[in-house]
Amino acid sequence: MTISECFPRIAREDARILILGTLPSQISLREKQYYANPRNAFWKIMCDLIAADHALASDYATIATKIKEKGIALWDVCKAAHREGSLDSAMHDEVANDFRNFFNMYTKISLICFNGTRAEKIFQSKVLHDLPKNMKQVGFKTLPSSSGARAMKYEEKLDAWRKTIGHYIA
Repeated sequence: MTISECFPRIAREDARILILGTLPSQISLREKQYYANPRNAFWKIMCDLIAADHALASDYATIATKIKEKGIALWDVCKAAHREGSLDSAMHDEVANDFRNFFNMYTKISLICFNGTRAEKIFQSKVLHDLPKNMKQVGFKTLPSSSGARAMKYEEKLDAWRKTIGHYIA
C-alpha cells in the first residue's frame, strides 16, 4: 500500500478563504503541484473566479501567487494517508494536518470550502473536534469536486464555486 503525503499549504497571512482537498493525486505528486491532472478543473475554476486568462492555469507559480493575492489559501485535510491510485474512495488510515497551528497563524479565515464531499467527511471526523471554539464559528461549505472523476458539467461546477466564494474575492 502506498503512503501519499500532502504538499505545503499555499497561503498568505491575510487569507480569508481556505480551500481544502483530500490529498494530491498521483499526477500531482509526480508534478509536485496541486491539481496537476489536466482533467481536474480546479485551476480553470480559479482563473474564472479571479478573472484571469485560462492560460495562467498552466503557470503554477503565477496562479498560486494570484490566488493568494485574492485571499485564498489552499491545503489538504490529510497530511498523509494510504492510497493506491488517486481516487479519494481508495484512501484509508488518514492522518490530518495540524489545523490548530494553521488557524493560529491564519487568523482571518472566515470560510472553509471543501473541494468535494470526501474532504469534508475527513475534516469532520479527524479535525473538527480538535478546533478551538472560535474556529467552529467559521463558515463551512462543500463544493462540487473539481476532479474529472466528478460527473458534472464545468459550467455547473463553476456556478457553484462562484456562488460560494465569488463575493469573497470580488
